[in-house]
Amino acid sequence: MRACLTLLTCCLALPIMANADGGWPRTITHEAGELVLEDQPRRVVSTSPSLTGTLLALDVPLAATAVAMRTPLADDQGFFLQWAKAAHEKGVEVLYPNLAFDFEALIVQDADLVIAAKTGGDSIMPYLAELQAMEIPVMVLDYGTSDWVELARQIGVATGHEDDAARVTQAYKAHAADVASGLTRPEGTVSIVSYNFAGTFGVSKPVSAQAQVLADLGFVVTGIPEEMRARVQESREYDFISHENLAGAITGDTVFLLNGTPEAVQTVLADPVLANVPAIKAGRVYPLGPLSFRVDYYSALDIIETVAPYFTE
Repeated sequence: MRACLTLLTCCLALPIMANADGGWPRTITHEAGELVLEDQPRRVVSTSPSLTGTLLALDVPLAATAVAMRTPLADDQGFFLQWAKAAHEKGVEVLYPNLAFDFEALIVQDADLVIAAKTGGDSIMPYLAELQAMEIPVMVLDYGTSDWVELARQIGVATGHEDDAARVTQAYKAHAADVASGLTRPEGTVSIVSYNFAGTFGVSKPVSAQAQVLADLGFVVTGIPEEMRARVQESREYDFISHENLAGAITGDTVFLLNGTPEAVQTVLADPVLANVPAIKAGRVYPLGPLSFRVDYYSALDIIETVAPYFTE
């Protein structure tokens, strides 16, 4: 499995010319309106580390990226572990640390295109009007409602890297299908559970980025039951619920843990609040891996590599 991952990652390093058939200028429709790009961007900056991995996978000329806080999920520069190696190899700089938005740092980059997020801790929306007034070209994407494959398509069009987007997504889909064909999946549906992540508890909707990766492997992801919907505290790609109500929200015959590790599985199995959940009572709980929180090309491959051995005879 790791050999397949290495092969796919190495393929990304091959220089492939972007598709120029569409020509320039281009009018790009995005989450905050329209953006006219007169020429193909030669210097791109990311204010969203959640989108940076996809930019790197498409071989977009990425000069700098904002980074999150240094955590076990990031290296000593704040680069997410799943794409840190690619970023270092391509000489990507830190735009600003700790997701602490910095106008001056962004202006100094003099980017042809800024890729930004609509939601999340790296949302550009509080600063967008001022950036647009300064005529800084910003493309806003929503990684909460679009999986990385769709984001890759949108980025490919905006950067002239349509061929790269097609190449990368097709390689991923083929790899996922190949792995799926060799799995002995458990019967029934699966739930993806966010357990005590930053003090919150939630269950994935079937449309989340993680759910899509599992769907690519042939699993059927189920969300919370309708009778629990009134108890949802917040709803995005996950429905967040109190710990005491979590048991009633988990209906899958198998459970996958977001950002899960073997240690996290043991914690869940020992939680008395969840003791009567059928999947947990039967021990059908599996970690999605520590890199599964934000899904891009690299972490999608990591999820596949993590999940496949559980169900390979």
